[in-house]
Amino acid sequence: MALTGRTALLAALGSLPVGILAPSWTGLLAVNAPLSLAILCDYCRAAPVRMLQFTRSGDTTVRLGESAAVQLTVTNPSRRRLRAQLRDAWPPSSWLPGAELRASRHALTVPAGERRRLDTLLRPIRRGEHRADRVTVRSFGPWGLAARQGSHDVPWTVRVLPPFTSRKHLPSRLARLRELDGRTSVLVRGEGTEFDSLRAYVAGDDTRSIDWRATARQTSVAVRTWRPERDRHVLLVLDTGRTSAGRVGDAPRLDAAMDAALLLTALATRAGDRVDLLAYDRRVRAQVRGRAAGDVLPATVTALTPLEPSLVETDARGLSTAALTAARRRSLIVLFTGLDAAPIEEGLLPVLSGLTQRHTVVLAAVADPRVERMAAARGTVDAVYGAAAAARSRAERHTTADRLRRQGVVVVDATPDALAPNLADTYLALKAAGRL
Repeated sequence: MALTGRTALLAALGSLPVGILAPSWTGLLAVNAPLSLAILCDYCRAAPVRMLQFTRSGDTTVRLGESAAVQLTVTNPSRRRLRAQLRDAWPPSSWLPGAELRASRHALTVPAGERRRLDTLLRPIRRGEHRADRVTVRSFGPWGLAARQGSHDVPWTVRVLPPFTSRKHLPSRLARLRELDGRTSVLVRGEGTEFDSLRAYVAGDDTRSIDWRATARQTSVAVRTWRPERDRHVLLVLDTGRTSAGRVGDAPRLDAAMDAALLLTALATRAGDRVDLLAYDRRVRAQVRGRAAGDVLPATVTALTPLEPSLVETDARGLSTAALTAARRRSLIVLFTGLDAAPIEEGLLPVLSGLTQRHTVVLAAVADPRVERMAAARGTVDAVYGAAAAARSRAERHTTADRLRRQGVVVVDATPDALAPNLADTYLALKAAGRL
């Protein structure tokens, strides 16, 4: 049983004159006995909570930053009218801060034998699977003095996908890919390393592309045309260790790496390459292998959705072994990890030669834009000290990147907003140069 504020108000109003005019146990009993009887009657006339029936419907997937609507249908099979307040509980990350009370609580009235549908609007602020908690109902009597209360388990899951904000860069990169492939009208046909076709020589063509044997067999000069490599293997390796948990802005580094991985997946599959995914720290956290071109991006999104950073040091040797196992022939391996000096020098550098000898390796790292702002700050003692610390941090990253480049690694170090387009540009440059 739950008592309402109306009950407390009536008890206070009835006890006040008794306490002033005739303070005695008899006076209090004269006031509270009828009130207790009214509470009991009101409680008995409230619709039973245990008999209520619930069903859910609505959205099951939503991108991070968007809204999802989940419908809850309440059926009242009893003979009494249901006057209730209902709380549809979800994890706190299912709403924006401060919006939970307004979004999760509903007032409803359901006549006997009828049903009503309630809409709960979710606005998740974290990736992953958000599972509905219990539905708690408080059923009031007709006088509003007492209420029955109970909870029901009504399962429902909303999968919150990565936002993929970098998809806005995809059309421009696809246009550049078409230029490389020679499928658009440009002044110079796209270069590549795979023979495509022969055509007649026109003024301005590179004379090194003339096919003299084909020219001898016909009356006009024939020129070889080339296209970028196709059917190459691209392996995306996400380091999910403790360095990926560091926050840059409002999100961990892992989220920026995921966004860049999704853009590269979409671009590489359009380019005719095969894309696989591997997430690793001390064991394989997620993996996508051997999917058809049309299934790679959805499978990658599904695999990345529940992925969270692990607060452990990444096993670099195990990561290298897992990458070599997944890439048995020459591949482009894109490693999403940090550029911190200690993890690179102690973990990655000793095992890097095993990757670079057989594969083309690109290391993509998320830089903190606050470091650049701190390095440019002046005017106060704190700002100068902060600028010195930022300059030292930036110099250490440059030194680490130079050591990786000397090992044959292509390094892409950019802020979260610039990482995805810069990595896509690097992929296109490697493809045009025939380094895949």
